[in-house]
Amino acid sequence: MAGPEQSQQQQQQQVEEKAEHIDDAEMALQGINMLLNNGFKESDELFRRYRSHSPLMSFGASFVSFLNAMMTFEEEKMQTACDDLRTTEKLCESDSAGVIETIRNKIKKSMDSQRSGVVVVDRLQRQIIVADCQVYLAVLSFVKQELSAYIKGGWILRKAWKMYNKCHSDISHLQETCQRRSSVHQESLTVDNANHNAPVENGVTAEALDRLKGSVSFGYGLFHLCISMVPPHLLKIINLLGFPGDRLQGLSSLMYASESKDMKAPLATLALLWYHTVVLPFFALDGSDTHAGLLEAKAILQRKSVVYPNSSLFMFFKGRVHRLECHINSALACFHDALELASDQREIQHVCLYEIGWCSMIEMNFEDAYRSFERLKNESRWSQCYYAYLTGVSQGASGDLEGASRVFKDVQKLFKRKNNQIEQFAVKRAERLRKISPTRELCILGVIEVLYLWKALPNCSSSKLQIMNQVLQSVDEASCRGLKHLLLGAIHKCHGNMRDAVQSFQLAARDEYGRHINSYVQPYAVYELGCILLAKPETVGKGRSLLLQAKEDFTGYDFENRLHVRIHSALASLKEVVPQ
Repeated sequence: MAGPEQSQQQQQQQVEEKAEHIDDAEMALQGINMLLNNGFKESDELFRRYRSHSPLMSFGASFVSFLNAMMTFEEEKMQTACDDLRTTEKLCESDSAGVIETIRNKIKKSMDSQRSGVVVVDRLQRQIIVADCQVYLAVLSFVKQELSAYIKGGWILRKAWKMYNKCHSDISHLQETCQRRSSVHQESLTVDNANHNAPVENGVTAEALDRLKGSVSFGYGLFHLCISMVPPHLLKIINLLGFPGDRLQGLSSLMYASESKDMKAPLATLALLWYHTVVLPFFALDGSDTHAGLLEAKAILQRKSVVYPNSSLFMFFKGRVHRLECHINSALACFHDALELASDQREIQHVCLYEIGWCSMIEMNFEDAYRSFERLKNESRWSQCYYAYLTGVSQGASGDLEGASRVFKDVQKLFKRKNNQIEQFAVKRAERLRKISPTRELCILGVIEVLYLWKALPNCSSSKLQIMNQVLQSVDEASCRGLKHLLLGAIHKCHGNMRDAVQSFQLAARDEYGRHINSYVQPYAVYELGCILLAKPETVGKGRSLLLQAKEDFTGYDFENRLHVRIHSALASLKEVVPQ
């Protein structure tokens, strides 16, 4: 009996010694890097193998589970993610967790100052992880799109924000104290002793504080950034919950997180790329054109190219940059490369197919657009209704009107999310085209319309814009008159022909006949006129009045929230230039 027992003890000792040498922060970062370099399965296996080793590795496993749920929207995977996140949360809040014994054993072998440092770092790390878990649980709650889920999610986020804010403040204070003590003792320290890893405050090293600051800055920065993008009419509710919304603070925090050694550094990098290449051009958040933020995005991609040479996600964002620079062929090459790299990641393939479809519409290559959107309609679980509409207008624009008519009939059948404004828009448009018997010109108008609404017209070449102009001029359907002038105005604006743009927008703003069919045309036309007038110092006052008119005189139209965000952004940028 003694032999086997002794052997088991030796094996256990070897496992403990191996675990003792594992740097969980470094391993967690390796796991996330593995995930972003297309090793989704390998990353999941690594985190689950060491899940019980530390709260950080447990969180890594839960994050991969959360990401998997968000990429598939499958009910079973979403429930698994919720269970995993709650398990990690309990681990961080419980003193009886097995990992505590590991820490206690380490502390016994350490000096008093080091003991204090381990406890401080562990406490802060656990609080940050709990806040992260609560944010992801809130997101999973929001996906259900139920009122009770929104209320529950809002209060969960409020609790998470308080923890982020407290941890950010505590870590910043510790860093300031460390810097002061370091300055005071600088002259008395030798070169050998003055290293970055020396314990400087209660046994906490500057390196540990830098990593913790990076860890909390991800959630802290995302909160600031996302709240700054909330539609103005929701800001009162947001303020009641006690959330801030400083965009510059958010960007600064995410930049700090992206350059840290924390496991969330790569995620902060992706968040910055997402903001600069997707959010900023789509919402026109700083009042500028679609090229804003491209320099920052290109610099990030250049810095990270060595770490992520074959990442499908980074290749995707490289394609986004090319698209925003109007290099559509280069963008298509990147999206096709990303599609191939993501051979085992269905949802990443879908976002690549989506971009291929959009680039094809920008190039007026309607057959390729049709093929991409049809595949999304058949494979995606997100919005088959919306993809069906894009399939139909692309198919009709290519000349296959019978096929388009069949797809338009399917749009209503695929309409599932009754409160989703994109699906509502798709159903109304498909029904309208089905009733009036679609022509190729009306389908091309439908393509140009979505390019306008999704702010993709500025990505089109001058020659393609000219072809679009000619097609619109040939449309004589009375119900589309206002929409036709809105789109012509947008094309003139892209060409820099402001006089014709103003005339077209004025005609669109005065169109009463098509108001009930194309409810958003008038407020969007008034907004466009306001933006043009804001560009000239002598007409700033009139431009501001038109923006307020677009905001206050219209309600209940398609994509109202989207326009309110753009108006809010334009007025905010105006206040920065001309204090009110």
